[in-house]
Amino acid sequence: MTYVIPALIVGICGALAGILLTVAAKVFYVEVDERIEKINESLPQANCGACGYAGCADYAASIVNNGAATNLCRPGGGDTAAKIASILGKSAEEVVPMTAVVHCNGDCNATQTAFVFDGVQSCKAVKRFYGGNGLCKYGCIGLGDCVSICDSGAIKLENGVAKIIPSLCGACGQCASVCPNQLISIKPLSKHIDVLCSSAANGKETKLSCKNGCIGCKICEKKCPEGAVKVENSHASIDYDKCTNCGTCMSACPVKAIHSCEK
Repeated sequence: MTYVIPALIVGICGALAGILLTVAAKVFYVEVDERIEKINESLPQANCGACGYAGCADYAASIVNNGAATNLCRPGGGDTAAKIASILGKSAEEVVPMTAVVHCNGDCNATQTAFVFDGVQSCKAVKRFYGGNGLCKYGCIGLGDCVSICDSGAIKLENGVAKIIPSLCGACGQCASVCPNQLISIKPLSKHIDVLCSSAANGKETKLSCKNGCIGCKICEKKCPEGAVKVENSHASIDYDKCTNCGTCMSACPVKAIHSCEK
């Protein structure tokens, strides 16, 4: 009896707990639309947030529950959008292929470092010391934080500057989020002309720190037949909605700060 009674008590408590859990599961059961699970399985599970939602599961739920657009997954592209549309019984929405671009061409031949950094070899760490170790405080630090976070291998370091491989880029935007100098943006893949400089300094200061930097001369702005180039605060930028890839601005730039990034 010494062991029987405790065993019975434990058994009864276990049975009661099981009954209570079963009743609670029935009472608090929330029916989940099976389409959410199917859509989530169709997504690439990058959880990059490029769609504007917390992750793939959140995006899938929003598509079903809130009518979110089915073409917001950049890494998944058109194939994923088509799968989602099929699950919902809708026509597939158009997906504009996107890619990242690094707005800097300050390689080892164009600029120099101001000091040797012996700390943790990351762009974020170097940025904390005097704004970076380069003569240009706005350029690519070149220690590869963006390379490390890219799961698709779409970024490489080339002569001290990060470069995007458009054919591999899923435009998830994670590289842009880790760049301390905010040099990386997302643009339509079909647009090839880019200003590869992000200097906020005036023309004279930029020229002293980097041979390839934009000096804000406005020649590109004046030459562009579509009005797609604007120079503000001594820096040129391109309106991709207006740009036709004609290359006029690229040919006119005296410092060759504008390039065709088609690859």
